[in-house]
Amino acid sequence: MPVLRSGSPHRSARSRATVAGILLATVSLLAGLPGTAGAAAPSRAPEPRHPDQDWAGSQIARHEGATTGLLPALPSLTASVEGVDVSSHNGNVAWSTLWSSGVKYAYVKATESTSYTNPYFAQQYNGSYNSGMIRGAYHFATPDTSSGAAQANYFVDHGGGWSKDGKTLPGALDMEYNPYGATCYGLSATGMVNWMKDFFATYRSRTGRDAVVYTSTSWWQQCTGNSTAFGSVNPLWVPRYGSSVGELPAGWGFHTIWQYTSSGPTVGDHDRFNGAYDRLQALANG
Repeated sequence: MPVLRSGSPHRSARSRATVAGILLATVSLLAGLPGTAGAAAPSRAPEPRHPDQDWAGSQIARHEGATTGLLPALPSLTASVEGVDVSSHNGNVAWSTLWSSGVKYAYVKATESTSYTNPYFAQQYNGSYNSGMIRGAYHFATPDTSSGAAQANYFVDHGGGWSKDGKTLPGALDMEYNPYGATCYGLSATGMVNWMKDFFATYRSRTGRDAVVYTSTSWWQQCTGNSTAFGSVNPLWVPRYGSSVGELPAGWGFHTIWQYTSSGPTVGDHDRFNGAYDRLQALANG
């Protein structure tokens, strides 16, 4: 019987087969490990079930309380401008009535997640503009359904853009308690901050503007670890229903807009811009 030498084709074939088997087993093992190319994608929450019930402050009122009936007398500010914010739950808005009462600007909900657009957006966004108001759009964030970049792009593509016409405010990102589950959408403080950075960077790249952030101090402390990452760049729109704006989230030395009631005349949500009308125009003009 002939002796097989080390360089024989039979032994080489067996060696190649053995190596191939080891490689296949290794690839199979890695495919089951988290963070590898073969791992399953992270699960996402389902799209919002009742986006028409989600608006700027809808969850603030539920979790932190809201004023009812007549408002207490508000302190006189050095200068302020009266505004409102609306969404589909307001339906067709009587803009001429609001304008006559002294309301000079409005924020209108445009989108939520990457699946919802406000069916009353045109009447509200264009109607406020046509009455003489400075207007802007806002996005209700659901950080567990898709990335910050995806939601920023959806927002810009569905009403959240900006133009330097002197009558359009930069878009706003509504960050508040989750209407569908875990308060912080299942994200860690770091994860939440990174999600917002993703949104803001994308919005800026699309529009050239830094978006406004709407949030309450309590939610911010709980869900971002009271992050100071945005205070020097993004204007703050803060809800607190009563006679004082109170403590601000970390990073901001002052607020730009104060949502001071959810039960004001005509539409409920009323806001005060922290400055004179020419400063509101400056915000619009960028």
